[in-house]
Parts: sequence; C-alpha cells; structure tokens
Amino acid sequence: QKCGFSELYSWQRQRKTKQEFCLHDGPPYANGDPHVGHALNKILKDITNRFYVMRGYKVHYVPGWDCHGLPIELKALSEVKGAENLSPMEIRRRAREFAERAIEKQKSAFIRWGVMADWANCYLTFDPKYEANQLRVFYKMYDKGFIYQDYKPVFWSPSAKTALAEAELEYNEQHVSRSVYMKFPLLKPPPKLTSVIDGSSPASVLVWTTQPWTVPANQAVCYMPDSAYSVVKCTTTGERFILAADRVESTAAVLDAQFEVMSTCKGVDLADGSCAHPTIPGRVSPLLPANHVTMAKGTGLVHTAPAHGMEDYNVASHHQLPTDCLVDEGGFFTEAAGPELQKKNVLEDGNEAVIQMLQAAGSLLKEEKYVHSYPYDWRTKKPMIIRASKQWFVNTASVKATAQEVLKKVKVIPTSAVNRMLEMLDRRTFWCISRQRCWGVPIPVFYQKNTGECLINSETIADVIKIVEQQGTDAWWTLPIEQLLSKEAVAKAGGHDVLDYVKGQDVLDIWFDSGTSWAHVLEGAEQRADTYLEGKDQLGGWFQSSLLTSVAARKKAPYKTLVVHGFTLGEKGEKMSKSIGNVVDPDVVINGGEDHTKDPPYGADVLRWWVAESNVFTEVLIGPVVLNAARDDINKLRNTLRFMLGNMAGFNPETDSIPASDMYIVDQYMLHLLQDYGSKVTEAYKEYDYSKVVRLLQAFCSRNLSNFYFSTIKDRLYCEEEKDPKRRSCQTVLAEALDVVVRSFAPILPHLAEEVFQHLPYKKGSEGVFRTGWINASSAWKKPGIEEAIEGACAMRDSFLGSISGKNALEYEVIIVIEPGLLFELMEALQAEETSSVSQLNEIMMASQTTLLSELPKETPADANIIKGTFLINLEGGDIREESSYKVIALPIAKAKCPRCRRYTSDSLSTPCPRCLKVISGKGST
Repeated sequence: QKCGFSELYSWQRQRKTKQEFCLHDGPPYANGDPHVGHALNKILKDITNRFYVMRGYKVHYVPGWDCHGLPIELKALSEVKGAENLSPMEIRRRAREFAERAIEKQKSAFIRWGVMADWANCYLTFDPKYEANQLRVFYKMYDKGFIYQDYKPVFWSPSAKTALAEAELEYNEQHVSRSVYMKFPLLKPPPKLTSVIDGSSPASVLVWTTQPWTVPANQAVCYMPDSAYSVVKCTTTGERFILAADRVESTAAVLDAQFEVMSTCKGVDLADGSCAHPTIPGRVSPLLPANHVTMAKGTGLVHTAPAHGMEDYNVASHHQLPTDCLVDEGGFFTEAAGPELQKKNVLEDGNEAVIQMLQAAGSLLKEEKYVHSYPYDWRTKKPMIIRASKQWFVNTASVKATAQEVLKKVKVIPTSAVNRMLEMLDRRTFWCISRQRCWGVPIPVFYQKNTGECLINSETIADVIKIVEQQGTDAWWTLPIEQLLSKEAVAKAGGHDVLDYVKGQDVLDIWFDSGTSWAHVLEGAEQRADTYLEGKDQLGGWFQSSLLTSVAARKKAPYKTLVVHGFTLGEKGEKMSKSIGNVVDPDVVINGGEDHTKDPPYGADVLRWWVAESNVFTEVLIGPVVLNAARDDINKLRNTLRFMLGNMAGFNPETDSIPASDMYIVDQYMLHLLQDYGSKVTEAYKEYDYSKVVRLLQAFCSRNLSNFYFSTIKDRLYCEEEKDPKRRSCQTVLAEALDVVVRSFAPILPHLAEEVFQHLPYKKGSEGVFRTGWINASSAWKKPGIEEAIEGACAMRDSFLGSISGKNALEYEVIIVIEPGLLFELMEALQAEETSSVSQLNEIMMASQTTLLSELPKETPADANIIKGTFLINLEGGDIREESSYKVIALPIAKAKCPRCRRYTSDSLSTPCPRCLKVISGKGST
C-alpha cells in the first residue's frame, strides 16, 4: 500500500497555506563518503521539517552541496600521475567530476535515511546561477567598501601553495620548534641609558624566537613601553645585555650564565635606540614600542619581521618600515634572501641555514627544542607559516559591530552558543577571501599589466555575471579577455586597450561560496530562513560567513533561529578513528556489515532514534551498545503499538466511539493524560528538544499505557461482549491513544509511523500519517478533577498489591475503609454499591471483588493484614486540599475460578461466573 513517502515534499509544497517554515540546509562538503556526522545533521533537520509539515506549514528545504575548494582539488589530483603539469581547465574538470561522484553517494544515503526533500532540485555551489548570485554579493560588498585588496601577512599553507583563513587551520599542540636566544649588538644606545652603557664593554639586546627562519626579514626589536627592563652584566664575559626585568632570572638559567643587574628602567626609556641586524651587515634594527609584547616567555624583547607576523606588520605600517617577503608560495627562500638561503625550505634546511648564520656571526646564545601549539593546514595536515602577500579581504572590523547587534536578536539554541559566536566575531579583524588555486569562483577583477592596478566596476561585473550565468565560471579560464572585458568598461576606467589588462588568477574562499547561499536559495523579498541547524564548528564557519556577507550586503541576518549541535564520538566519548577501529558507518548500521552477527542490519529508524534520543547539544555518542539499546527501545514501542492495533479489530471510531462523558472514569483519565502528553510533546518539538520527545514518549508508553492502562482494561477488552459500551469505551481510548502516540513519534520514526497507519483496519486507503495533520487531542479531554479519583484508587491498589507481593491479585478480595469525606465520595463515584466484582473501582484494584466501607467491619479476622495509608486530595488548583487516611485489607477469596475470565467470581469450577454467562448467552449489555 503506497503512502506517498517519497512524494511528500512536493505534495506539501503545493498546499494552499500562508504558514511557511524555511530551514536552510548548510551544504555538506562534496568530498567523501556519508558518515555519522552527516546522519546526525540531516536527520535532525528532517525531524524538524516533518514536524512542521504535520502542523500544516509549507516547508521550504532545499538540500545543497559545497563543491569547490582545495580539499576536492587535492583529492581529485591524488588520482592522477603528473598532476603538477595539468592545465587549470583540466584540474577543474577532474575536481568537478570528483565532487559529482561524492554528491551522488551522499544523496542516496540521505534518501535512505528517510530525509524528505525534492532530490531532483538541490543547490550546488558550482551551478552557474549560484555562482552568478555569489558574484553579485561580492560586488555589492566591494561597492560598499567591505571588500578590499591589500598586501599584508596572512596564514599561508606552503603545502597547498595558498593563503588560508583562520577557520581552515587546526592546531597541533605537540609541534616542536627550534627556538633560539640571540643577541642584537647595540649600535646606538637609547639616550636615557648612556650613563650605564658607555661603550666600555660590548652591549646587546637579548631576543628569543621560535621561528629562526624569519630573522633575515627582521626590521626592528619591540619593547613594552610600561614594563620594567634591566641592563645586566654577564659575570663571565663582562658583556652588557638589555632584557625585561621579569625575565632576568629565567633567561640566565636557560643560558647557564650569571647576570648582575646594573640598572632598571621603564620600557619607554629604550626609545630611540637601535641595533645591528645579527646576520645582515649594514642593516639597522630600531628599538620600537609595541603593545603585543608579552612577559610570559622569552626575554620581553620581540624580534619583529613585518612579513611574517600580524602584529609585526602593524608596527611596520606605523613606523614606515619595509615589509618585503623573502619567502615564495612553496615556502622556499627567494633570490632576495641571498645565495646562502635561496631555494631552501624555511621550515627545514632554510631554518637550519639561518641558525648556522647566527652561529657564524657570534649572535647565537642558545638553541633548544620548544613544544607548543602551532597552526597546521586542516586538509594537508602540514605546518603553516605567516607570509605577507597581496590578497583580497573582507573588512570584518567594519561589519562586526552591526553583525553582533543583529546576532543578539537571533534565537540561539542552546543559548550558551551565542556567546562563543560573539567572541569569535570579536577576535576577527579581517577575513582573507582570496585563494591561489583554480577550483573555485574567480575573483572577477582585471589587472593593468604594467602598473598592477586592479579594474572592477559596475560595467565589468555586469558583463562577467551575464557570461557566468550562461556558461558558469569555466568561462573565466576558457574565454579570451576581449570577451570578458568590454572596451566601454575599460574606457570608463580611463584605460586605453582591453589587451593592456590581464585576468586575476585568484579564486574565492569556499566559506565565501557557502556563506552567500542565502542569496541563491532563500525565497521571497525577505530572503531570510527561519532556521539554520548545524554542528558547533559552524559558529566560526558557515553561521559566521553567512552572517557577515548578509549583514555587509543588506544589514540583516539570514536566519531567525540558530540550532547548534555537538559532534559524534565513540560510545566511550573517544574520537572516531580508523586506527582505533571505532568508526561507525551509517550504511553498515542500516544494512548490516559483512558479518551480521557482529554488525546486524538495524534499519533507518534505529539510526533516526539514536539521533532523536541523544542530547544533541553536547557530544553525541554512538557504538554497538548505543545502537542495541535503540533497537530494544523501538521493539518495546512496537509491542505497545501491537497491543493497541490488535484490539482495534471490529472497531470503527466513526460509528463505535463512546462520547467521553459516557466513558469509564479511568478511560476519561487516560484521555486527560493523552491531552497533557500531546501538549508537552508539541512544546518539546518547538524547542528542537527531540530527546525530551523521546523521554516523554517512553514514559507515556511504559508507565501510563503498558504498566497501568493495558493491565487495567484487559478484562473489559477480552471478556465483555464485543459491542458492549464498556468495551467500546476503552477501545475508543485505545484508538485515540494510538493516533496521538503514532503522530507524536512520526517525525522521528517515519517508516514505523506509516507502517502502523497501513495496518489500521479503519484507515484503509487513508493518506498516511504525514498528510493528515498533527496530534489532535481535544482540550475537552482535560479534566484535572479526574486525576484525584484515579490516583487515589491507584494509591490503594499499590497498598493492596504490596501486601500480597508476587501473588495473583485475582485470588483476593479487597476491603477498602475510608472515613466519610472527599476521598470516600471520589471512590463512591467508581463503585456505587458496597461490594462489587464488576465496578470501575474493582477494575482498577485488579482483585476479584472490592468492598468499599466507611468503617472497619466488625467481623474482620484478628490476623488480617491491615495496610494503612493517606492520600492528599488537591482540587481547583490547590483551593481544595484534604488529606484522607484509608485502610486496605486483602482477604483470600472464597469463590471458585471462572474458566472463562479466570477471576474468582464463580460458584463452581465448572461453570462460568454470572457476568460471563450473560456474555455467552448473548445477553451482555449491548
């Protein structure tokens, strides 16, 4: 029987409704197999979308993929011999094919997990229309002054030969650097110190660095103006050294020297001094003030190489120092570094060569291994360097304040995440968006061949966008410049000939690609999604790049709500890795591994249940124990559903339902609980708290249904006449409970929900669970007063069952004694006559007969076990409170066991009890 499972997305898109819900899909990266991280993310999104579909919203969800960038390029090239000789177009072709293969693999997995979407219409960041929209945002930001070109130090990956943004680094905490202590001989002592440094003995400043290869690029030595510095004398050589007062002891210990402090001064007193460069004869390094100098390690005087440090560069800009870079794209010294260093790798033999030069110049005082946290390229896993080069930047400093204001108005779940994102924004001064590769969207600028001046204006960009929209960005590489750049645009810029220009070679950072997805995917005038839902790594990634581009282009956030989930880990909380062998493959979870005894096939719903039951706002654990537990949970749920389904035979809610007012009180009580369950579940879904949904579902099914209600009504269901209103009463409740429960878990377990609906005898040919709305629990079911009657009876039942522990309750009659008052009146509503075997109270007590009295009977046996208890009645929201005491006596029953209903209500073992005789003879109360 078809339920239109795969057509659900397109069906709901055609609904006539004003209520819309848009969840914008953060694009996964198209470079690998589907993994459990994908499963966690996509299933969370799907639970959300299905909930909104059931609530009658028109859901907008377009899955996408992030398709450009270095990782895809590297993987595609690793499949080719002689990759370094390929042309840009050849590289682009291979990278595209690689991405397309990855997308198909991931897409089929997402479909298998039950993710609802129009899979024929996804967005891909290499679609020509997507690229054209991205260039529109780029130009809008450029035109407003948020994008600029500059020469400055950036994180550079020698292994990938490109600049990287901070989001693309990972830190190796165990990186070992060769740190050196060296001296810079004083050429001109600071005027304030001439009395101490009089030229009678050689004097130097002491400097420490972990990157000796940057020394050839040194232009200055920096001090902290308001810290204390000391002039010390080395007791063995008589040499004078300047270093921070706080670092004298520790530095002497490292150098194995004795320092005698001759004088102490403030940092400002070092002004106007200068030193000789330790390896380049004739170069002067001035002493300059700077606030980035720290006293935590080193000597308190900092070697300053403007081409290789952000702070160093700021000092150089302020004092007009040279910022030349002596290192090329591959991390090798250039010709300008001199013959001793040229073509040497700065992190290997180049570093060694500089240390040898320091040694030869007599400037090296000590070399030692230094273990510290150091940035690595997140894809090639090789160390980074900082290197000055001409790059394109987003001026985040000027967007930051607005972005932070806008972000404060966004609802963030969990709330703790918003501060992390605000802090990350705060630390970000600029965002380097140019990459020196070819698999990406080109930065649409032209350069004047002789001056290097860049050309981009509204004419040039309009021409490029038009071509890209039709042909994609390949055109940038395949078309001659005359077809990309018009004479009119050149003339407008004051140029003469198109051929005086060349095309730019840089491509945009992929965070800029995905960060502009709002401009392509989101619909309507507002172009704003209700929700972005991704892992916590996106606080510094997609959440941030989307916010920055959207705020820069149009001063608003592209989202109203951010939902941030944790990462997946092994079930002991350890990272997943092939070497440990704890990697969980979602395909193996669903279809089983090679050995089904070791890796059984759990099916998609177990994977979905794992996602829903996990506290996804922390780290999410997965492994065999977790998956087995999930399967057991679903099996328990199936048993509950099976009981309800099995008792629906011959029942049609349309014709056989009993109105709530005519029902047994315990049945009305169940409707009351159902109504409460429905509203709590709905609230939990609205807050994206799916683990709470699962907890509510499990508690309701096990505590309220299986343990309480099912065991209470079994006699009525199985032994009363088929159409008896008493039986129809509990069947009506079971039908409602089944409907509410199935709808409540349908977003989480869609396959099981549809399966249940296909087995409902009275829903033949129905549209299935997703097309027929959300939980429909009538507010008329809410009857707080009923709770006291049923919970009072249950308190007495617990006393009774506790007193006969482990024995069959049907072998007993129970006497309940309650002094006159509210509790007695409530129990009288459940049993009007003094003694009954068929009353509502007796059904709850689960005995064969129940007697309700207001005082202890005189003939109570002396050895009777009298259980005493109290029950607090709380009505009208606390206005009526009354504590009543009760006594419960369990007595073995004298009657015989009825062969039909097995209760001890018959006169002889061979004949059924009066109730069963009536039913058999067809005289039941129909």
